[in-house]
Amino acid sequence: MTQEHQGGSRGWSAARKGVWSRLRLTSLRLRLVVVFGLVALTAAVSASGIAYWLNRESVLTRTQDAVLRDFEKEMQNRAGALPEHPTQDELQRTAGQMANSSQRFTVLLVAENPEGQTVYGSSGGLNGFSLGDVPESLRETVTERQKITSGNKYPHHLYWQRIVEDDTPYLVAGTKLIGGGTTGYMLKSLEPEAKDLNSLAWSLGIATGLALIGSALLAHAAATTVLKPVQRLGTAARRLGEGKLDTRLRVSGTDELADLSRTFNKAAEALEKRVADMAARDDASRRFVADMSHELRTPLTAITAVTEVLEEELEFEGGGIDPMIQPAVRLVVSETRRLNDLVENLMEVTRFDAGTARLVLDDVDVADQITACIDARAWLDAVELDAARGIHARIDPRRLDVILANLIGNALKHGGSPVRVSVREEPGGVAEGAEAAGEGAEAADASGGTVVIQVRDHGPGIPEDVLPHVFDRFYKASASRPRSEGSGLGLSIALENAHIHGGEIIAANSPEGGAVFTLRLPRDVSAAESGEKSGDAGNEGAEGDA
Repeated sequence: MTQEHQGGSRGWSAARKGVWSRLRLTSLRLRLVVVFGLVALTAAVSASGIAYWLNRESVLTRTQDAVLRDFEKEMQNRAGALPEHPTQDELQRTAGQMANSSQRFTVLLVAENPEGQTVYGSSGGLNGFSLGDVPESLRETVTERQKITSGNKYPHHLYWQRIVEDDTPYLVAGTKLIGGGTTGYMLKSLEPEAKDLNSLAWSLGIATGLALIGSALLAHAAATTVLKPVQRLGTAARRLGEGKLDTRLRVSGTDELADLSRTFNKAAEALEKRVADMAARDDASRRFVADMSHELRTPLTAITAVTEVLEEELEFEGGGIDPMIQPAVRLVVSETRRLNDLVENLMEVTRFDAGTARLVLDDVDVADQITACIDARAWLDAVELDAARGIHARIDPRRLDVILANLIGNALKHGGSPVRVSVREEPGGVAEGAEAAGEGAEAADASGGTVVIQVRDHGPGIPEDVLPHVFDRFYKASASRPRSEGSGLGLSIALENAHIHGGEIIAANSPEGGAVFTLRLPRDVSAAESGEKSGDAGNEGAEGDA
């Protein structure tokens, strides 16, 4: 894969992540758009519904009133002019005249002829308007004689009803002449009004859709206006968390977001000043410890030479040291050695804190290295070694010796003999950076994985409240273990040496009793370091593309 193709893939991945981050369900932008859309949809639907209902009632009522007034007028003028018992021809002629009014409705007239028979006269429209087309409830109401009261002066009134036939709305009305005689019914199609109302409904629906789209666009614009400062604040907070304490936000405006940006800038400025002060104090402290350790080495060299002479005099049988002061001389010798170890440990800790500690790698046989460490300190009788020869690793021999000396020495001092040291191999690497970078992980796997060294004693174990602090500097569990003559820096230095190799040390208690310290180191530290560097470079490239 070429570098150009890799860059294009990273750009596409970053763009896809950006789109998904804006559209995911938990996105504030999407929630704002949805809320704006719901509010706009509710308002538009409510307004459209109310407008449609009001216009519908207005149109139907206006048409209905005009038709009913015209029908009532025609009944009074034309049907009222008919004799009490008209013939069918008279009814037919009058119905046709009534139908020719301005409202163009269909008329049906019902009466009794001189022979007492019921006769009908229809205007002939709408496939012959007949009495069967009139709802029965309306016919009964029209023909029923109402009681005359103070509030009701007429026995008959005009009644109407809306019906739907074949999806077409109609207005049906009927009335009977006062004093008896002819009964008239009217049928008026409301299809033009229905079409007008349908057009109105479509117009309101389109207006609602446009309002919804407009609200979504406005919501998006509003969300962008609101979220851009929030996104800049989030980016600045991430940069601040990454240690870029000079990060500041550009402040514009006087709203709440501007106040938030100002507050962030003040907090970042205060944090930068505090960290700078702490870093200055830390540097001064490290320089003091380094200078003090360096200055102590010169007098310590002279004191050590003197104590060595005194120690030789103690061991010499014919020495000139008074037996009364021999315990004091031995105390001076032991304390001088302890002070010398403390100074060396302080200088080593200072190098770790300053970041100047470096590895000098070499290919070593782990079993031989452990044997040399034990033999150099005359621990062969107190230590059991379970390590097969042939387990090679590319590490710093001196720093591995420091780790082993501290772990085994700590087990002999505070634990119980015998101390057992075992070595085994595990597949896979311990460097997270190598695993994250593809090629680095392959290199770590090719190097043979991990070397695991366990140091176990047979003492009372480590109390649970002490376990989290065993690697702390100057920490001594004097309440549960015998007082140590060490400096309290040994395990801390061992852990720092493991970390600089890309490894780790874990302290625990064995189920069978005693404490167990487990050291894990990559078999090839150089491969793990190159994997971490390539992983960091890949991560930086991804961040740049994003």
